[in-house]
Amino acid sequence: MTKEEIENLLHRENLQLASVSKRATAFFLDELLLSLLLIVAIWDSFSQITTSLEAIELVQRFTMEYIALKIIYQTFFVFQYGATLGKIAMKIRIIEIKTLSNPSILSSFNRAVFRIVSEMFMYLGFLWGIFDPLKRTWHDLTAKTLVIEN
Repeated sequence: MTKEEIENLLHRENLQLASVSKRATAFFLDELLLSLLLIVAIWDSFSQITTSLEAIELVQRFTMEYIALKIIYQTFFVFQYGATLGKIAMKIRIIEIKTLSNPSILSSFNRAVFRIVSEMFMYLGFLWGIFDPLKRTWHDLTAKTLVIEN
């Protein structure tokens, strides 16, 4: 779909794109929640850290688990509710462009994986969304989704 077709669709359905500030706040809330969850899960190891080197080693040891946690969290909440807990708090949600409803499980998974890719490339995929006329990040573009006001 072209930009104009999407804009016409949004106008026809009386849908408004979520602001970048709401999306950023939702991102922060989700990251805070997942980070706290990880710290609780590895508290025994975390509480025994005495040097910076030990902290770095602990982070390296649990990086893949944290990435898996993020993908599972994003996929489940986006598929089930059309929003993560951060997005729910900010009263925004994710829709698939072709259906205007919650993304499918495959689209939700795709979005979660490419969200991680965006993070790995210094958050360039998120930065892209600031300049995109429809505020789509890389993970929105690959999953064919939009983030709208709820």
